[in-house]
Order: sequence, then C-alpha cells, then structure tokens
Amino acid sequence: MVSVTSASPLHALVVRRMGFPFDDVPRYWFGNSAFRTHLVNGINFVFPAGERFFIRSVNHYSNRVSKEMRERIRGFAGQEAMHQVEHLRFFATLEHQGYEIQSFIQWYERVAYDFIEQRFPPEVRLATTAALEHYTASMGEFALSSGLMDAAHDQIRALLLWHAAEEIEHKSVAYDLLMEVDPRYRTRLKGFMIATASLFYFWAVGVRHLMQQEPEEVRRDLSGEGMEWLAGEFPKIILKAVDFLRPGFHPDDHDNYQLAADYLDRIGRLSH
Repeated sequence: MVSVTSASPLHALVVRRMGFPFDDVPRYWFGNSAFRTHLVNGINFVFPAGERFFIRSVNHYSNRVSKEMRERIRGFAGQEAMHQVEHLRFFATLEHQGYEIQSFIQWYERVAYDFIEQRFPPEVRLATTAALEHYTASMGEFALSSGLMDAAHDQIRALLLWHAAEEIEHKSVAYDLLMEVDPRYRTRLKGFMIATASLFYFWAVGVRHLMQQEPEEVRRDLSGEGMEWLAGEFPKIILKAVDFLRPGFHPDDHDNYQLAADYLDRIGRLSH
C-alpha cells in the first residue's frame, strides 16, 4: 500500500490514458434500474463540456502565476482532458443502445457556455470551477468509500472510480489558484451559487431527457425504489459539499488523498 504525504497536491499530477472498453455495458447498467442508471448517465452528460470549461477557467491565469502553479494547472488540464475523452466514448455506447442524446448536449452547451459563461468575469468562472471541483471530489470520495458502485457494471464502475480518484488528486488546484488571484469570500460564494444551480439543473434535465425515452412501465421506477435510493444517498454528498462555504475552508481539510492513491495503486495506475 502506498503512502501519501500532506504535500500530495503539490506532487506532479499523472495524466493517464485509460481506453476503457464499453462493449458489454447493458442498457440498465446500475443495479438493473433505469432511474439509477440514468441518474449517473445524466451527470456524465455534463462532464465533457464542463471539463473544457474547467480547463479554460484555470488556463486563463496560467501566465500570471508561479512555475509551480503552472505545473499543477498543466496536470489538472491533462487529467480533465482525459476524463472528457473517456466520457465522450461512453456517449457513443448510449447512442448505440438507442438513446438520442445530441439534442440535450447541444442545448446544454449553448445555454451553459455560449450564454451563462459569457456573463461572468474570469474570477467568477474560476470560483465556479473551484466549487464544482469540490462537488466532484466529494462525490468521488463517496464513490470510493461507500460501496455505492458495487451494483454498477464492471466497465462503468472502472470508469467512474478512476474519474473519482483523479478528482480527489487534483481537487485543490482550482481553489489554490482562486486564492492567489481573488481570495475574497464573496467571489467564492458567488461561484458556489452558480455551480450549485447549474450542476443540479442541467443534471436533472439530462436525467429527464433519458427517462422520457423509456417505456411507461420503466418510467414508473422513478417514483418507487429509485427515488427511495436517491433520498438515502444524496444528502451525504450535499452535507460534505456545503463545507465549501465555511470561512477558512480548504479542499485539503477533507483528508482523502490516500483513498484515491490506494485505488489507483490497486489498479496499477498510480504513477502512469
């Protein structure tokens, strides 16, 4: 088992090219439940364009910071780019299964990035990125520690746990950059509000887009066991995410680097 020191966020971030196979993924890959499956498919929808937004937000400041921070930004951008690659490959699997997804993706990108992103200055975009990174690291910790993914198909579980581990690895980059360029609490608060509203709105619409393509008898899962499951699991993530609003907050207050390192070590991808 590896050992990770408190200096972990300052270590070089490894950009891993994974190439996950998705050949055998069934239509309802999460516990044979349409709702559970589409709950995760829905958040997968926001990742590729969201990751491009993250990269734009940090790269805006890359020429104004120290060499050490530039290296961290480079590693962060490289990891996010690989996440985009893998999630886009999974989109092709969804389309092969018969789902129409491009109308949602095009609408989402137009509203979120052609319109909303352009209405805010660079420091608020960076604060939004930092807040979303805290959300994804919180979700990543939960995925790696709770057994939540045990009911997922092997190929999707591998994708999501790798993504979860890397979100933890680079969780402090955008926040540390924000503290360098604009440490005001009001900027952080504004970023959290935008991040929260946009994440859950676009996620919910994505889930609805997929569920509407299911037969009526499948959609009934939305009001039964699926919703009970969501009500039990979701508050655990939210409680950790709102810590972003605490004065004096830092992502490293959540000591989960070892959790990520242990997983990456277990799959043989810690250092490459």
